[in-house]
Amino acid sequence: MPAISVVIPTHNRSGSLPRAVESVLAQTMGDFELIIVDDGSTDGTGRYLATIADPRARVICFAARRGANPARNAGIEAARAGIVTFLDSDDAYLANRLETTISILDANPGIELVLSSFLTIEGRRRSDCVNPGCFVDAATLEEALVAHSVFIAGSAITARTAALRQAGGFDPDVRRMQDRDLLLRLARFTGAALSPTVDWHKFTTVGAISYSKTGYLQSLVELIRRHPVMLARYQPLVRYLVARPIIADLLQGDLLNAYRNWRYCRAADMLRERGIRAPAGYLAGKRVRRAIRARLVAAPDRPA
Repeated sequence: MPAISVVIPTHNRSGSLPRAVESVLAQTMGDFELIIVDDGSTDGTGRYLATIADPRARVICFAARRGANPARNAGIEAARAGIVTFLDSDDAYLANRLETTISILDANPGIELVLSSFLTIEGRRRSDCVNPGCFVDAATLEEALVAHSVFIAGSAITARTAALRQAGGFDPDVRRMQDRDLLLRLARFTGAALSPTVDWHKFTTVGAISYSKTGYLQSLVELIRRHPVMLARYQPLVRYLVARPIIADLLQGDLLNAYRNWRYCRAADMLRERGIRAPAGYLAGKRVRRAIRARLVAAPDRPA
């Protein structure tokens, strides 16, 4: 059995997929299996996949496109290892990504989840997304996820296979914030290790769902519907999250999008019933978020 299974979902990314695959095959730790799930690609991805000769790699092909989350779930189900990690097909691991993650889990058998740190690359712009090196319990993980006080992305997630399956994998109906949705479900029964080691690169792709400002608040409301605890326990943070994109649009001079988001907030039943009116509550929620981040920095560097 391999020590870890790496799942790469891909759809029409023949330009970036080789970089992702090669970054896995070049790892300093070789005891892994690579599961590439081709989500009905039509751009020649299949021809590239046919050239991969490494016996540690295997391919699952969907005849038609089902979506990234069903592709990830197919990888989880096919995984032979007791640990699963992910890599989006437009991202790339650094050579120590698997070794760093496995060392944390091997040293802490009670830990179910690791969130790694990364470098975001957008053209010539570079942004460090570094988490504090600490261990957090389930309650702390939940509030950090709600507050956006911890850096997350699909390629940052490593979890024990049993925990992923217990959480139900990725929700096929969630197209945006799917990583946060999964992690909030994991936080119902497990905490996490936050690794401060930057061990992979996130390449921001123009046209990606997460790149667009349009639809952000709609996705946030859908996340709240799936996780009512966000309003039950963290209403000041929800007020902050609702206000933040509107204020950002105003500061950037994007008055049209700010107006659209403001109108959406006024019309959204879930927000209106709780008296959440953007951009009210921004400063109070920001203070709560800052306090949560401070608690993460002060959290212990070993499990309780």
